[in-house]
Parts: sequence; C-alpha cells; structure tokens
Amino acid sequence: MRIEILRNNNVIASSEGRTETYLVFQDEYIEGDAIRLTELEKGFITLQLDAVLGRTTLFTNGQDYIYPIPFAQKHDCYHETVYRGTKHFLWVRKAHEWETVYRNLALNPYDGHENTSLFPHAKANIETRGESVFAARNAIDGIVASNGHGTWPWSSWGINRDPNAELTIDFGHSVSIDRLIFYTRADFPHDAWWTEGTITFSRNREMQVKLEKKDGPQEITFPRKTTRFIKLSNLIKADDPSPFPALIQLEVYGKDA
Repeated sequence: MRIEILRNNNVIASSEGRTETYLVFQDEYIEGDAIRLTELEKGFITLQLDAVLGRTTLFTNGQDYIYPIPFAQKHDCYHETVYRGTKHFLWVRKAHEWETVYRNLALNPYDGHENTSLFPHAKANIETRGESVFAARNAIDGIVASNGHGTWPWSSWGINRDPNAELTIDFGHSVSIDRLIFYTRADFPHDAWWTEGTITFSRNREMQVKLEKKDGPQEITFPRKTTRFIKLSNLIKADDPSPFPALIQLEVYGKDA
C-alpha cells in the first residue's frame, strides 16, 4: 500500500509498506493538491488521513483512492483546521479482524463525490445548491450536531425542498444489518422534519420507517437483513410552515456478511 501527495499531477511526497505505512507531510496543501492511496488489496483497511477526522475502518475494492484537498466553499463542511497547517499525518494499514465486528457500517469521514474505492460511499440525486454543507457525505461523517444548519458542525444532507430526493449508502460489499439510527436536522423553527420514509435494500426489498420532530437519535430495529446498499426515499414532510427538512446523520449497524 502506498500514500502519495499529488501536486500538478506530480507526486511530491510518498510512503509505502506491505501491510502498513505512514507519511508526515510538512508543507501546506495548496489548491489542486490531492491525496492518493494506491496498491491497495481488496478488503478492509484502517486509515487516518487527517488528525481531526481521525481513524476509521473501511472496505476497499482495491482501486486507487484519490481525494482532492477541499478549498473555499468545499471546505465549509469540515472543521476549520482539517487539511490546514504545515504538518500533516497520514496513515493506513490492513485492518485487524476485530475491527470489522458489529459497528456503524455507514461511517466514512473520508467520503466525497470523487470517491469510488473506499466504502461506505454516500450519494444523492439532490444536494441543495451543490454546496458542500448540504452534500450526501455529511450524512455519514460521524458528526451528529443537529440544532443548527450551515457550516460544520451542522453540515447536513439538504434536499433543496425536493420531495423526490433520495440518498443511497453503498457498502461496496454485502453486509448484514439490523439497526438504523437517524439524526434529522432540528434547527427549529427554521427546520421542518419528516414523518416517514422508505428504506430500500438489495433485491428491491423495502421497509417503511416512521420519524418524528426530535433533536437526537431515532432508532429503528428490524430482523437482520443482508444487503449491499440502503436507499432512503419517499420522504414525507410534516405539516409545518418550514420547507426545510434535512438529514444530519444516518447510522447503520451490523457486520460484514
């Protein structure tokens, strides 16, 4: 496995190892820079690409992971120190077996639109005004602050008032799940909320979920289901003057099938 920092498509810093490697990059990122992970084997890895975002265990399909360093409004969904400063620690290793037990399978603070190799990956058919603070990735970044809206820590998946909005979390492989925890945005009275929605699993299996006006977790349990993804759709807004329901976080608990 190999960690690289790209600038103008050139590798300006790198490290590599068979099962583990780290890189200390002592420079400021500039616009256009990117992090690239290469020589990955299909399976589970544990990584840390920023000190604030921390460590997480993810599934990789073995393809290269390329993450453009965010600037301007693309950085608004992150803490102000993320990817900033002149000293950066990046680290990746093959995951231990005990790291892939029952857990939140929908956690990936390193997700983004460009991600095609590290799972889970969140994508949506609607994101309000294309702004990072309303991107699908915010629903799986691990931050559950819900009593505000806008920049971090209140970044959310925003649906631009569209009742046909859909959010899909792709796990990249088969998982076995039995619990969902919703955090809907609760910046009342600015926000509305959803009263119900539909969860679709692999093979077109569906489950209806009921939601309420709440600042905090809403837990839904069900008989264990094996799936490669879940899709949230058919969201019904409450009868409330506000046109702005949004999702702060969707946690999906289970283990790898």
